[in-house]
Amino acid sequence: MSKAKVRVLSPARIAALALILVAILGLAYLSLGADHGSVSVPAGAKAGDLTLRPCNYQTEAGEYAADCGVLVVPENRARSGSRLIALPLIRVRTQSPHPGEPVFYLEGGPGLSNMRFAQASRYAVDRDVVLVGYRGVDGSVRLDCPEVEAALEHSTDMLSQASFRGYADGFRSCARRLTQGGVDLAGYGLPQQIDDFEAARIALGYERINLLSQSAGTRTAMIYTWLHPAAISRSVMIGVNPPGNFLWDPKVTDEQIRRYADLCSHDRDCSRRTTDLAATMRSTAADLPNRWLLLRFGTGSARVAAFYGLMESTSTAGLMSAPATIDAWLAAADGDRSGVWLQSVVGDIVLPRSFVWGEYAAAGMLDAQAARDYFPTQAHQQDSLGYAGSAVTWGGGQLADAWPPAAGESAYRRVRTSSVETLLIGGQLDLATPPQIATAQLLPYLPQGHQVVLSNVGHIASFFAEQPAAGTHLVNTFLSDGRVDTSLYQPQQVDLTPATTTTATAKELVGVIVGLTGLTIAALILMVHRVRTRGQLGAKTSTVMRSVGALMLGLGGWLAGLLIVWTAVPGVPIDDRFLVTAAISVPVGLGISLAWASRAQTHRARAVGFAAAAAGSIAGVWLGFGAASGFLALATAIVGAVVGANLCLIAFDIITDRRRQSKAHPMQPIAITHPDPVGHGSVGR
Repeated sequence: MSKAKVRVLSPARIAALALILVAILGLAYLSLGADHGSVSVPAGAKAGDLTLRPCNYQTEAGEYAADCGVLVVPENRARSGSRLIALPLIRVRTQSPHPGEPVFYLEGGPGLSNMRFAQASRYAVDRDVVLVGYRGVDGSVRLDCPEVEAALEHSTDMLSQASFRGYADGFRSCARRLTQGGVDLAGYGLPQQIDDFEAARIALGYERINLLSQSAGTRTAMIYTWLHPAAISRSVMIGVNPPGNFLWDPKVTDEQIRRYADLCSHDRDCSRRTTDLAATMRSTAADLPNRWLLLRFGTGSARVAAFYGLMESTSTAGLMSAPATIDAWLAAADGDRSGVWLQSVVGDIVLPRSFVWGEYAAAGMLDAQAARDYFPTQAHQQDSLGYAGSAVTWGGGQLADAWPPAAGESAYRRVRTSSVETLLIGGQLDLATPPQIATAQLLPYLPQGHQVVLSNVGHIASFFAEQPAAGTHLVNTFLSDGRVDTSLYQPQQVDLTPATTTTATAKELVGVIVGLTGLTIAALILMVHRVRTRGQLGAKTSTVMRSVGALMLGLGGWLAGLLIVWTAVPGVPIDDRFLVTAAISVPVGLGISLAWASRAQTHRARAVGFAAAAAGSIAGVWLGFGAASGFLALATAIVGAVVGANLCLIAFDIITDRRRQSKAHPMQPIAITHPDPVGHGSVGR
């Protein structure tokens, strides 16, 4: 009696292959869709061309009808025959039947996109809101500098000399690579952005426009009013940055911190923890150990994180807000460095990815000479958080000579007089753009200028988050008729005791990481024990561990890698490709191969299966990691590992079953009848 024929493609395998195919298609879609929003120069276009189509723009108040398009401009207007580049443009349309003069928005940074403005709905009530992409960030040419990002990610302390050198070398390498690739770096910077805005104004048919700018964008607005005063009706600047202030005066920064110290002295909980917040923070920074438990962090990075954290007074800024930062540093003064560790880790992760570094440098070069003058004279202030902010921005001063000079830099080093009606808005607690700088350095040059300093308000996020109706009324009233109306503002309170502290968050985070790492290790040990004692896992357990369970093993493996980096290998980014590959592929490959094992397999078959799962998981991580960017890449890497390991094992099973089938059902010999050479016919016929 013959053996039953082995069914190579069983329903279970077909279902698994279908799921794997769906996952692969999903990863491919993410990979191919990475540049879905990029713009390009239309065929046959010439400088100044603008194409528009109806679209919708998402705001905090929902979708608004808009026009989306592409503006074509020369890369370098100073060079005849310069190639053309494309910039995105969005006009958020007002619903008013009698619209006022439009408002052009200018984002800060520098190095940030100018196409995201959720608050556009606040100002589109009676006028169009126009967003023109920043060249070098939003357009067909993007000045990405992975060399700079890598230097910051691999730094063990952002204020170390080694970090400064790597930062500056990264910019040099980036500028050289971009130039060799055909990018004309002389065509990028703030004055060139202004020419783009003028081209957009003309193409849209506006005679005059209003400007609404924030932070570094106020520098662009400032220069715009100097170069094209007849084109500007009114200008509102939030968080004003006059020339020379891409750096921070340590004395002014300390003055801002003393404002927080004064708030602390009148806050019941804060005043119990210190009699002088400013003095406590300074003394703690001077003698801050670089470990919490076994976890390392750069003390300079902690100071940089504190500087950025103190910019925003609103608790909506989360871990990088003034209340959270103050809580972390007061805890550190009492010996609990968990909050400071967490903020430094967040800073190390976020800062390298925050900007398009080429545009960041191109814009910053307007203050290159100010940077050359700053660092020799402020060297004695290195314990100030203001110096820390300047040092990380300029690489200790080295950036000033690491990027090509800005075209016409000397023309924009000093403030010029402008007769454009201008409203300066500043937060009293703003460390990034202290309002007293605008009062002293810009307001005297504005014959029709006004300034509003908002008590107990920080930088840009604080302005938009705190009392939004009052802020919207202030801006819209000024744009409409030039009146400065702060009547809707109420006394602003700052709660220096956040609902969720950084110290509690740090402990919870580490607890979760250690817990999931422990569960991953325990799960693998139990699986090994089960396979060794019983030969295989149960059918249901095997299915779970080859799917959802494997995803959890991948996550646990990556978290284990984090602990290794944070304790023993500082300077390795938490999403380093080799770290991610090793940390995810090992537990996923091992776990899936253990779930696949069965009693019927030989030791050799198991060894080959494990090797196949390991190879598949490594290849899957590598491919999945490239399917997305940021932390989404970690998720796609884990999915890729699970898909790769399972696909290799299914392929191995199919090959094995086919061989087994071939041995069980060998081909039968075919009888061949030879012709009778003498014509007698067959025997028995």
